[in-house]
Amino acid sequence: MTNVSTMNTDGAVLQSLRMAAAGAEYIRFTAQGEKEARNLGYIRNLLRIQGCFTPIVADIHFNAEAANLAATQVDKVRINPGNFAPTLDLIRSRFISFLNICRKNKTAIRIGVNHGSLSERIKEKYGDTPEGMVASCMEFLEICREENFKDVVLSIKASNTIVMVKTVRLLVAEMEKQDMSYPLHLGVTEAGDGEDGRIKSAVGIGALLADGIGDTIRVSLSEDPEKELPVARTLADYIVKRNGHSPIEGSLAPNYNHLDMERHISRPAGNIGGGQMPIVAHHQDERLYIPITLSSLSDETIRSLADAPSAVALLTSVHVNPVGEMRAAMHRLMAAGCNVPVIFRMNYNESDIETLTIKASADLGTLLLDGFGDGIMLTNNGASDSKTESISLGILQAVRLRISRTEYISCPGCGRTLYDLQTTVARIKAATSHLKGLKIGIMGCIVNGPGEMADADYGYVGAGPGRISLYKGKNCMTKGIPEEEAVERLIRLIKDNNDWHDADRND
Repeated sequence: MTNVSTMNTDGAVLQSLRMAAAGAEYIRFTAQGEKEARNLGYIRNLLRIQGCFTPIVADIHFNAEAANLAATQVDKVRINPGNFAPTLDLIRSRFISFLNICRKNKTAIRIGVNHGSLSERIKEKYGDTPEGMVASCMEFLEICREENFKDVVLSIKASNTIVMVKTVRLLVAEMEKQDMSYPLHLGVTEAGDGEDGRIKSAVGIGALLADGIGDTIRVSLSEDPEKELPVARTLADYIVKRNGHSPIEGSLAPNYNHLDMERHISRPAGNIGGGQMPIVAHHQDERLYIPITLSSLSDETIRSLADAPSAVALLTSVHVNPVGEMRAAMHRLMAAGCNVPVIFRMNYNESDIETLTIKASADLGTLLLDGFGDGIMLTNNGASDSKTESISLGILQAVRLRISRTEYISCPGCGRTLYDLQTTVARIKAATSHLKGLKIGIMGCIVNGPGEMADADYGYVGAGPGRISLYKGKNCMTKGIPEEEAVERLIRLIKDNNDWHDADRND
């Protein structure tokens, strides 16, 4: 998605060309109102003149009329069910009218639900839950089916990888129940930047791609848009390489529910297992564990693991689909009633640290989100122990199993952003990165503000040009303060609520 103003036609064209050159297969712009929606038509035409035929997508919030106009100007329009219309009657009349315009102009739509931006009507019934997000999506999807409108893509996003993965899995299950089959767009929204942003994105998107779910993906980073694309391409290519692999023998363990995502509790062996925090194991300690693979799990091996109370298994795979093989191994252990603690061992040979981060996060994150594992051991030829440990801790934090750092829920920016997002993220991280366990939302505007940073302890939200509002949880504590004061005021707010400690404190 672009982060330049939609009314900056020249800037929008230049950024679009950079994104297309970096590998974008569609380009999304925000359209706050009708003037922005109309300008997207000019931008699209200028891109076509320059030989760029990448589809253009309009992103609409709160403004059904802007959606109607955008449908005549672009290739696809994204609407958010949480703010499209306030009542069921208005949803139906406005949405059917919108669909008719899209049909006439051969414009596709995306029904894009975001955690934290559900309608009050849905929240009253379901709360801000995965079930509520699915219900919100299905309301609109059922109208599409009634109207025989088929050019529909669905997305359900959250900054919390557990919520994101669970909700998409629930949506797929509901569509199967309703005999529906629509393309799915995947993304972890407000993933942040740097290593953490790449880890969260690869964990959430990678887990669903490993399930065979997903048709398009977007990596949301608080960085220049073209930097998102190599991450997305690396992730997609890594999963696609598994196509046509040799079969993996396996079956689901009884009573295992893929939709629950509950953690499987093993027996304790010292500080490993028994529901304790997963460990980050080091390759120097391999001798302490019993190595196993799927093929080695004979009945005799499983009995010996079950009968040795201090045993810890080290599960490895050299299959092109290591996630599939290791899933099968975990289900075999569970089906046999063997609750030995298991550490997942993944070894890579990547010269590029970003590639290592993406692959490890997709593999290990998927297994952990399935509810499996008591630790991870990540090794890579050429990578330092400190780097693999940092990635490992980041993965465990991304799946909410072990908190070792501050978490930033920061949006990637778009044409609605009301301040210099990247500089501000860097300033806030420099001041607060020692506050282990604290979650801070950094949002460009009110649309991606209080709702979509629902998990944050504190929030920094663009309220107008050069103006910032500060939040504690979902409560706005200070409105419209000057941007130049806002970071210091955020720090003061954290201190006033006794959530601050100095950086040199020994945790």
